[in-house]
Amino acid sequence: MLPRLASFLLLLLALAAPALAVDAAALERVRQMAEAAARLAAPPGTRVVVEAGSPDPRLRLAPCQQMQPYLPPGLAMWGRTRVGLRCVDGVARWAITVPVQVKVFGSALVAATALPAGATLTQDLLSTAEIDIAAEPGAVYPTAAPLLGRVLARPVQAAQAVRQTDLKHRQWFAAGDTVQLSLAGSGFSIGAEAQALSPGLEGQDTRLRLESGRIVTARPVGERRAEMQL
Repeated sequence: MLPRLASFLLLLLALAAPALAVDAAALERVRQMAEAAARLAAPPGTRVVVEAGSPDPRLRLAPCQQMQPYLPPGLAMWGRTRVGLRCVDGVARWAITVPVQVKVFGSALVAATALPAGATLTQDLLSTAEIDIAAEPGAVYPTAAPLLGRVLARPVQAAQAVRQTDLKHRQWFAAGDTVQLSLAGSGFSIGAEAQALSPGLEGQDTRLRLESGRIVTARPVGERRAEMQL
């Protein structure tokens, strides 16, 4: 009973102690883990820069002899995110998260001038610059070809990257159109004709009626073309 009471008193004393600052070495391990994770996801030819912040100063942490960083599940490893830090050798086990800023610099197409929503992209409206790809959501474009002729869904400021989320969805076919449907399975692919029951918008599933009368859901992929995985 006495050993258990002594352990309990030590724990209370540790928790009542002033907040323990996480040391610089632990923060550097946090930064290195975030950088390693970001590099795995970064495109070739990009440059990763990671800055680790400090834990919430209001936290009261028990003394710890060894701290270990870890990646919390479900958190993005680009932009503003967090990395876990836990005590693996101390009076009391604890786990916190540390804020980190992950920047990924790479070459991408940006607006050569301020562009309004509804603008149709042409070569002279675009230029190339090194930007922080991770600064905002949405894929960027290293070459102009996929952007030419596309229409902006929202304004883009000068020198700002043109991202996938800035573009209007293309309509590949209309409801009632005859669509060439590709059905792909494990080791095979077959084609069939179908009638579109809803518009075929890029990036959105649509409903098609097969010649047999069966109604299926497929993904539009081109002019009057759709794909479906079996």
